[in-house]
Amino acid sequence: MRSRYRSQTDSKNRGCPEKKNAGIAGTFAFFQWLMPMLGWFFVTSLLSVFRAVDPFLPFVSFALLLYIGGKLCLEGIKGETDENPDSGLGMKALFLQGIATSIDALSVGFTLASYRAAEALLSSVLIALTTFFLCLGALHAGKQAGAVLNRQAKILGGLILIVIGARIFIAG
Repeated sequence: MRSRYRSQTDSKNRGCPEKKNAGIAGTFAFFQWLMPMLGWFFVTSLLSVFRAVDPFLPFVSFALLLYIGGKLCLEGIKGETDENPDSGLGMKALFLQGIATSIDALSVGFTLASYRAAEALLSSVLIALTTFFLCLGALHAGKQAGAVLNRQAKILGGLILIVIGARIFIAG
């Protein structure tokens, strides 16, 4: 009876990470879909708004990624670990990372200005699907690396976010 209960519990627990991973990947995919569509909309409808906001986008990306990456690095250096390893990423941090890592996709939308709405939408959907599946693979690889690297994984992850932010800032 215990083994049957354990196998049912184990199968339930195994299903949860896949759901959570799909949610995380879905968040990034959503923003990778949204930003090109917003860029397309800005250029085709609100060009004056785009011109006013465009110079600030690299600063916003860099600030968000510097904050999130710096926080991760400090947690790794201080040796802070979660009691529950699955608690990880909160909704606020996930939302901020989704925005910060996809702001440069806004510029992709600017290049789609000559596309009709359906073509721009199809392009954005393909970007989102690609992002979704790459994120799922990255989450799996990150889990494996995190098990080996332990708290160094937080430092490495934080540094990667800071480098992404710096790249966006420098590319401007």
